[in-house]
Amino acid sequence: MIGNYEYLVLSAAVRLGNDAYGASVMKEIAAATGSPCSVGALYTTLDRLEDKGLIITSMGDPTPVRGGRPKRLIRVTPKGRREGTAFYQIVMRASHGTLWAT
Repeated sequence: MIGNYEYLVLSAAVRLGNDAYGASVMKEIAAATGSPCSVGALYTTLDRLEDKGLIITSMGDPTPVRGGRPKRLIRVTPKGRREGTAFYQIVMRASHGTLWAT
């Protein structure tokens, strides 16, 4: 099973679709949680998700806006979508009947 932060990263990448890259995922996570996302935590998690086969990353073209640095693009694999769905379903089942699930 994936962890909470892995789920946040997968969810952000799915929402962003073709616009998913490091900085955009960090913004999505910060917006969803109300807390800033650490660059180190994000890239460690991306490496772990890629090792598990849940995402594929690639380097985009360098852009002048980023000072010539390329973006690390993120794509969620079918396995990643299944793992994200399973995590969500577990949380929903575990939350059933609680005050916060109403």
